[in-house]
Amino acid sequence: MLPLLLSAIGWAGAGIIVLILVILLAVALIYNGLISKRNRVQDAWAQIDVQLKRRYDLIPNLIETVRGYAKYEKSVLTQVTRLRSSIVTGSADDKLKANDQLSKALKSIFAVAENYPDLKASQNFKELQDQLEGTEDKISYVRTSYNDYVLDYNNAMQTFPGNVFANAFGFKPDDYFKAQDSEKEPVKVDFSDLSGSDQSDQQASASGTPKPKKKDSGM
Repeated sequence: MLPLLLSAIGWAGAGIIVLILVILLAVALIYNGLISKRNRVQDAWAQIDVQLKRRYDLIPNLIETVRGYAKYEKSVLTQVTRLRSSIVTGSADDKLKANDQLSKALKSIFAVAENYPDLKASQNFKELQDQLEGTEDKISYVRTSYNDYVLDYNNAMQTFPGNVFANAFGFKPDDYFKAQDSEKEPVKVDFSDLSGSDQSDQQASASGTPKPKKKDSGM
């Protein structure tokens, strides 16, 4: 009886050891899987960050070019300058919000440029516009990949058995790169700078001051 009992205990002990090893292997696989998915999310965000920095570098040249041709309100250029700084500083959420607002501000500049033939014909402006639009396309493309990776990562964390270990290992869900409501709205072009110029002309005419000659806009 004793040999049989010892043999049974031995088999039970071996079974427990095997079970522990299987559990440890499962935990390692789940942990490594979550790490891999999180790394994909971080890599996709790094690619977005690269394009945000590229846009950051292009904006000063655009502002200087626009100033040379068009009479934009100072508030527009000030807003673009402020948002430019925001896309490379602060949290990821702050950068995403600033990027969406900046996209809308740039669209407004490009729309108003249609009223300035000299600016529209400027080779430098064309190149900057193409580069900024190309950067925006790349951000949109990487945004799709980023959101796909976030979905995959979050699903792995929120479904069994990943959800059992995610909290224990300190994994947290990531946010999607969503378009802000303001970005979905149509671009509103503000021509108050032009009307302000017309009012100045009228005041100058009323006071007897010769009205400066305007350039032919081709309209």
